[in-house]
Amino acid sequence: MVLRRLPVRPLQFASALAIVIGITFLYRRILPVNQTTVALTFLLAILTVSTLWGFAVSAFMSVAAMLAFNYFFLPPVGTFTIAEPQNWVALFAFLATSLIASQLATRVRREADEAQQRRKEIERLYAFSQQLLVSGNVITLLNAIPNHIVETFEVGAAAIYLESKNKFYHSGTAPHFAGEELKQATVRDEPLRDAGRSLCFVPVRMGTRPIGSLGVSGRLLSRQTLEALGSMVAIAIERARAVEELSKTEATREGERLKSALLDSVTHDFRTPLTSIKASVTSLLSTAKAPEAQQRELLTVINEECDRLNQLVGDAAEMGRLDAGEFELNVQPNAMEEIVSAALLHCRTILGSRTVRLDVSPRLPLVLADFDRTKDVLVRLIENADAYSPKDQPISVTAEASGSVLLTSVADNGPGIEEMDLGLIFDKFYRGKDQRYLVQGTGMGLPIAKAIVQAHGGAISVTSQRGHGSVFSFTLPLRQPSGDTR
Repeated sequence: MVLRRLPVRPLQFASALAIVIGITFLYRRILPVNQTTVALTFLLAILTVSTLWGFAVSAFMSVAAMLAFNYFFLPPVGTFTIAEPQNWVALFAFLATSLIASQLATRVRREADEAQQRRKEIERLYAFSQQLLVSGNVITLLNAIPNHIVETFEVGAAAIYLESKNKFYHSGTAPHFAGEELKQATVRDEPLRDAGRSLCFVPVRMGTRPIGSLGVSGRLLSRQTLEALGSMVAIAIERARAVEELSKTEATREGERLKSALLDSVTHDFRTPLTSIKASVTSLLSTAKAPEAQQRELLTVINEECDRLNQLVGDAAEMGRLDAGEFELNVQPNAMEEIVSAALLHCRTILGSRTVRLDVSPRLPLVLADFDRTKDVLVRLIENADAYSPKDQPISVTAEASGSVLLTSVADNGPGIEEMDLGLIFDKFYRGKDQRYLVQGTGMGLPIAKAIVQAHGGAISVTSQRGHGSVFSFTLPLRQPSGDTR
């Protein structure tokens, strides 16, 4: 405890003197050696001290070692008098060598420390640059940058001033910087380092245009680090702005695409049944007394087209409820065999004489699902397979347990799906570019099926091979056995 309270520098000088005394005692009393060995040992000790404690201590030690070498090892021993002239040369050569070596060792140490410091600063700048890439929102980024600086560079506080918004952004626990100093730093051409207050200010510029300033307290960062920080912050702000603009542009473009798709759906899929209804009604009104068979045929057309219109409107309303989350699931343990049977019964009219191959075992575990909603998913997948495959080709419906979920698949032997369409097939209103004008539909069936499956905590996917058909699969969670304690 006493040593800890003593100044460090005097201890270093005292230690250097003690080393000289120790070497002198070793070679005078314990291990007698020649003068060359003594001089080299002193030089080695001086180099070590200069590397550890600097030039001042090593210079003091050089003088002490010269005096000890003269008094104890150069004849006449025991006096500071030197008998032989060549010993004068040896003594001063020793002193000059020790001083020059000390200075060189100190310089090497200083340069090594500077290189180490630069390496640490580069590592911190790299880590800081990685943190700047996390956010694509300008406001979030500006609020996060001061905290990132404090954490990465281990400073006391940081603040950013943005000229365009005339706002200040501070690190969470930092005292507020003087606003005027930050504003003045914006118009400066170079960083300002105030060693007395441990404050640093650097302008934030995009090219030659100042956009704000950055302040750091609690530690003096190097000029190069401050300039790098200013440039990185400016680039990050501009990048976040560009990402925001790109996101807005993409959102606008997506909105236009959806509007175009919806308009296409309305003009094509709504107009077709309306045209049929209009033609049938016009025919009934214009014919004074049409045969009963003709009237029944026209009324049947009107009835079917009204059902089709009702389904289109219902799908649009269903899609809106699913998007808004305004629906509830009545989740109960259900047998997939019963759900498949109900779906096929619903689709019996559209399937007609088409062959449907079933591989759904009655011994499958029960699934936790809403019966009606899951049936709706299967109905949409079966109708999709029926619409996109030749009438003489079978449809396959299979189900199998896979871990904690039940995997159900509907396969067809249709033309398949283009690879570029696979990633878009579940998007609202999207229909394959080769089939959109050949098969009636709105492009809402698969998105509705996807939303229902995801609401159950499952997943839906598609695999396809051109010319060999497609397989649509979805998973639902299985009911855990009653003895399961998980």
